[in-house]
Amino acid sequence: MEKTQILDKIPFPSPNPNVNMYLITYLSAGLRVKGLLAEPVQAGVYEGMLYLRGGIKNVGMVRPARIGQFASEGFVVFAPFYRGNRGGEGNEDFAGEDREDAFAAFEMLRSHPSIAGSRVHIFGFSRGGVMALLTGIRYEEAASVVTWGGVSDMALTYVERKDLRRMMKRVIGGSPKTAAEEFEYRTPLYELHKLQPPVLIIHGLRDENVSIEHAYRLEKRLVALQKHVETWYFEHVNHYFPPALNRKIVHNLCIWMKKAGT
Repeated sequence: MEKTQILDKIPFPSPNPNVNMYLITYLSAGLRVKGLLAEPVQAGVYEGMLYLRGGIKNVGMVRPARIGQFASEGFVVFAPFYRGNRGGEGNEDFAGEDREDAFAAFEMLRSHPSIAGSRVHIFGFSRGGVMALLTGIRYEEAASVVTWGGVSDMALTYVERKDLRRMMKRVIGGSPKTAAEEFEYRTPLYELHKLQPPVLIIHGLRDENVSIEHAYRLEKRLVALQKHVETWYFEHVNHYFPPALNRKIVHNLCIWMKKAGT
């Protein structure tokens, strides 16, 4: 597969003294797309992590402190902003064609000179959960897939999130009844038989943004297909984990990723 073309790499202010950051412009299906790259300051050989954000447009935008957290655990991290954001070309379309931005980013990380054996993990938060699963399905060589508070069923999101329905109708082209094929295209549950990497599901049982039902449906389907899946469910937690617990989980999941598939 062709090496993803990096068009521009500009130093970006890092909130972490142990991590260098760069604003990247790269090519995705012919579009110039932006994203943030975080690398440990200390030279060495690392594993890669594709960080797939949630939300849409400015809601849920990549936070430098967040990807710095993962980079400081010994990963080269790249987080696409998705097309149409922060000066990037095209229009974000909620796990539609913008999945190409994740695919191109995965290939870019895989060819990064500091990444050991091309081992790249895929992490998705919230809407990024769908993006992570779609990317894991596309690249069977991915080291692992982690979905944290992640969407797994786009039609279920439409049902649960009345506040998102207008946006989803506009971006996707209708409701699950009037645009069933488009919602199915954006729902990885139907293609999980193609998924090869081990999967870790992290979810709060009190999540009101992305209900625990998304995690349950994903887990149930993966178990039925005899895929490697592990779940970390948290009883008293919603979509946003308390800082101390968050830090602990980040550390633990980084350990899990480094062991995954080895």
